[in-house]
Amino acid sequence: MLEALRSIVGDKGLITDQAGMEPYLVDWRRRLRGTALAVVQPATTAEVSAVVALCAAEGQPVFPVGGNTGLCFGAVPISGRVGKPGIVLSLRRMNRIRGIDRAGGIATVDAGVVLGDLHAAAAACGRQFPLHLGSEGSAQIGGLISTNAGGTGVVRYGPMRDLVAGLEVVLADGRVLNDLAALRKDNTGYMLRHLFIGAEGSLGIVTGAALRLQPQVSNTAHAWAAAADPADAVALLAAMQDRAGSAIQAFELVSRSQFELVRKHAERARFPFAEIPAWSVLIELGSEDATTALSSILEEVLGAALQRGELLDAVIAASEQQAADFWHIRHSVSEANKKEGMSITHDVAVRSSDVAPFIAAADAVAATLFPEAYSEVVCHLGDGNVHYILMFTHDYWATLPDPEAFALTVERAIHDVAARFGGTFSAEHGVGRKLTEELERLADPLRYELMKKVKALFDPQNLMNPGVLLAKAG
Repeated sequence: MLEALRSIVGDKGLITDQAGMEPYLVDWRRRLRGTALAVVQPATTAEVSAVVALCAAEGQPVFPVGGNTGLCFGAVPISGRVGKPGIVLSLRRMNRIRGIDRAGGIATVDAGVVLGDLHAAAAACGRQFPLHLGSEGSAQIGGLISTNAGGTGVVRYGPMRDLVAGLEVVLADGRVLNDLAALRKDNTGYMLRHLFIGAEGSLGIVTGAALRLQPQVSNTAHAWAAAADPADAVALLAAMQDRAGSAIQAFELVSRSQFELVRKHAERARFPFAEIPAWSVLIELGSEDATTALSSILEEVLGAALQRGELLDAVIAASEQQAADFWHIRHSVSEANKKEGMSITHDVAVRSSDVAPFIAAADAVAATLFPEAYSEVVCHLGDGNVHYILMFTHDYWATLPDPEAFALTVERAIHDVAARFGGTFSAEHGVGRKLTEELERLADPLRYELMKKVKALFDPQNLMNPGVLLAKAG
């Protein structure tokens, strides 16, 4: 098997020594480890096709990995098959930007392109790719598509699903599905590419993508507001929607407990207030029209909210550097949590109007069932995605006889709260291996049945990232 792989990808494309494979076998937070026969790094779609066809013939599972920045163990290679450990398939060498169509607003790229590199290439052509998140220096396009990533700009531009105009996918038998025409209108039946967005590599391997670009937004304004509670932040969102509409590019809500950890662990964390507010609201407005007075809009809306007593304080960024400082703090939360302790991060979504009562209900459940923990909230309030985080100390975690079972107990308790509000337990992080039982428990039974049938149709041998999404598939 190894020699057959080597004949396809060459020595540069094959890693078999344990030290070289190590970064590909463990998740970003080093909580779950797997094993694999080898790490295979093809350089072209044709090589991916040949590798997958070989694995299909040999019955070897294929575990795709991007930047390995996920939080749900979706890239950890665990086969569970005697004698068939499978391969890790990394598209790191497939990092070519195939072309940028400025007028058509399309960037066609390899799946291994790093998000930050796409940002730079789009900017050089006077365009932007409007997906931004903390891991953009390492996250790869294929992984972002496979998990339907979100980020701070979803309120205006939507998640990855809304930004994909076409895909190139290697199917489980090695055949290549090419759908890169990126036509704005194409009414020719089932839009198959949507099956692969959010499928976490369980149906095939994304090797290329046509992505929607947007005009650059050089006119921006940023603010940091202090609120007493989430309900006031929701009221502020509605007022900002009335006045700014589609100019809202980000609207984030963060608890004091979370930003206290950022101040403790992150470098260059310069806060605009002497004391961190109980609830911080970070706002970004943007317009292609340089004459739009965005700062004046912020002053108007924030001033009115202060007069109504819905805000305690507010600061409008006076420079690009101060705005960058705001968002540096926001994007430092994951690293701060990783350094602090064992965090159980929930990725729920409810309607924006239900965010405040959801947080209150989750706090009540957590206080009753898990008094050893304290809560943190990082919320994309504009789209209702609430990262409700329960933080446990390393010492407490070490006393647990079965940490994974306990983590699932915590997750179920908070997911049940989200379900009471008609919400979902996974908004942008995916399901991975971590939440397969929750998908089976909480999904509509008919929807779950149809998902299994789709999986069986595209991957009858269950070789594409087995154990992810549908643990009992195959």
